[in-house]
Amino acid sequence: MKIAVLGTGGGGRAHAAKLLELGHEVVVGTRDSQVTLGRTEPDFMGIEPFGQWLADYPGIELMNFGDAAGNAEFVINGIDGANALRVLTDIGGHLAGKTVMDYAVPFIYNPQQAHPWPTPWGVMPALDPVDSDSLGERIQRALPEAKVVKACVTQEQDTVVNPQRIGGGDHTIFIAGEHADAKEQVTGLLRSYGWQDILDLGPLVSARGMEMYSHMHSAIQFALGGQFGIKVVRGPAT
Repeated sequence: MKIAVLGTGGGGRAHAAKLLELGHEVVVGTRDSQVTLGRTEPDFMGIEPFGQWLADYPGIELMNFGDAAGNAEFVINGIDGANALRVLTDIGGHLAGKTVMDYAVPFIYNPQQAHPWPTPWGVMPALDPVDSDSLGERIQRALPEAKVVKACVTQEQDTVVNPQRIGGGDHTIFIAGEHADAKEQVTGLLRSYGWQDILDLGPLVSARGMEMYSHMHSAIQFALGGQFGIKVVRGPAT
């Protein structure tokens, strides 16, 4: 399958490398491919320049966002949450009729707050939207002809593409969306990654809970000092 991964950060790189390994035709999207390839310094997260990373994956092509989406059958959105809606709206014509698997979290970095939450890497970002809306829903409203599936939000992306690295893969990943065929596509992709326990939370409104969980995930990670998985243990039906 021809798959576009939008975003050149660590998450996008994890998906692109795994998809290439699985035999897909992979293109990565960025704002300006020449600028991205011209960077020579690590980013603010300390991640190596994309061009250096790309040299190890000659089967992956880098394009501008619109061209990447236009050349794909299936799209993975890894654009940072503050910019994802604007970028996807701008290239909406290339997304019509396609499944868009969205794992972006709507973080607002360095928020001005009366009671900030200090973390090992600075102040905890704020979420916007939150409670009464979600980024996933906003993307779907902006792209009514696309099929948005919220997924992979509750896990680091290097674990998403390799669930066996935690607990032998015995943990749960979540999806939500309005289109059954798109959720079937996403489920198939996740199974190819190695996921066995994929819990469909139903309509896209569930993206609100998935995005808001990000703070709980961080709290657990701080307590454990490392990565982990969440396992939903089912009780009897009521």
